Amino acid sequence: MEFSIKSGSPEKQRSACVVVGIFEPRKLTLAAELLDNAARNHLSDIIRRGDMEGKTGSTLLLHNVPGTLCDRVLLVGLGKEKEFGDKEYCDAIRSAVRTLNETGSFDGTVFLTETAVRKRSTAWRVRQATMVAQETIYRFDQFKSKKDKVRRPLRKLTFVVDRRNELATAELALSQGQAIAEGVCLAKNLANLPANVCTPAYLAETAQKMAAEHKLECQILEQDEMATLGMHSLLAVAQGSHQPAKLIVLQHKGGKGDDKPVVLVGKGITFDTGGISLKPAPEMDEMKYDMSGAAGVLGAIKAAALMKLPLNLTVVVPTAENMPGGGATRPGDIVTSMSGQTIEILNTDAEGRLILCDALTYAARFEPDTVIDVATLTGACVIALGHVATGLFANNDALARELVQAGDEAHDRAWQMPLWNDYQELLKSPFADMANIGGRWGGSITAACFLARFARKYVWAHLDIAGTAWKSGTEKGATGRPVPLLMHYLLKRAGKLN
Repeated sequence: MEFSIKSGSPEKQRSACVVVGIFEPRKLTLAAELLDNAARNHLSDIIRRGDMEGKTGSTLLLHNVPGTLCDRVLLVGLGKEKEFGDKEYCDAIRSAVRTLNETGSFDGTVFLTETAVRKRSTAWRVRQATMVAQETIYRFDQFKSKKDKVRRPLRKLTFVVDRRNELATAELALSQGQAIAEGVCLAKNLANLPANVCTPAYLAETAQKMAAEHKLECQILEQDEMATLGMHSLLAVAQGSHQPAKLIVLQHKGGKGDDKPVVLVGKGITFDTGGISLKPAPEMDEMKYDMSGAAGVLGAIKAAALMKLPLNLTVVVPTAENMPGGGATRPGDIVTSMSGQTIEILNTDAEGRLILCDALTYAARFEPDTVIDVATLTGACVIALGHVATGLFANNDALARELVQAGDEAHDRAWQMPLWNDYQELLKSPFADMANIGGRWGGSITAACFLARFARKYVWAHLDIAGTAWKSGTEKGATGRPVPLLMHYLLKRAGKLN
């Protein structure tokens, strides 16, 4: 979809549809008032009759509004003005775009970006609106022989800002929003692919294509190279599969040569049966989403490359299938990680931490400023936080605060969980340096504590996205989280966030 920025008055817009907001109960925004004045109270008369209350997300499409140059006017409910915040703003944009796309308005001029959101800048409103708009029109239908057709799909969206002196800032925010949306789209597409298509080899090929397209540096480590490095924990997970494991490294070098990079590590289990500790059959199809961490960090580096962010960013993706088979790892097996620490595998379904620990050890060779790993790691995190917030663990409180703030800014929120040494006791093993599980209680915390043992050499955070990476039910599909959170964090580090 094409986007643009402009300033101007709503009644003077030659557009298929002009979008303005209505607060509850029946209060016009400034843009709606300007339209109403030009239309000689046409809007206020309709609202007075009760056709539009202004409830959050509600819409009313009007044709042939007098005194205007547009074909249609779309009224969008914003809810109560005192309660109007991030969520209500995003809901209003989503409703507007969905209605435009479904009613044949192939282009729309949106006067919602001028609507005040508490403590949010014009740049935030434009960036967020762009991301939400792209999310709303996203479809994954490449495997359908008969695709759902939209009669006249929305092709162009114009966001209007209050003042002409805001145009440059808004244009930059628009380009940032588009880049983040592209990263989210890549993450969604990869995660939504079936596991018979999206294999470790497919992820590696995707990384190589990205490197060629965006001038990134790419390295793919094969199993023999990983064995030479001592990555026996990662390789143990792949033993039951016919698909060979890969370690993918992508680098965006936008900073100075001696700038230490931010390293993003993404869990890439392209399908997780649980291995010998087999998962129950219901909803096992959703285990194709167990590579959402990998999809997320690949989406983040694509967005960074599109924005040409002036920083050094490295992405590391350990990727494998976790399958049962004659060669599969058994409960009770002991493996030696790249760090030299030994691990007793008590549950083969706790495999994500086994591939991540070697990747975290490998990440140290880049002499990173910061390392952030992203993983659909534990069902326990879903129990703790549901599907709203991503679980955040960190060995540095300043980094944790930065990530929480980035999540709030992106409306892709995270919540910090404890990483106290008290929990390390639960990982004790009588036969190895540690066990790969810590028992039933505090499962997301003990998983993070396990990873922390391999991240002692640098500033590190862990994002558990098990509850936020995809949706089930009628809206089943990948969400693309936490690409927005990661990108707002990186934008802030690069000094590019307004």
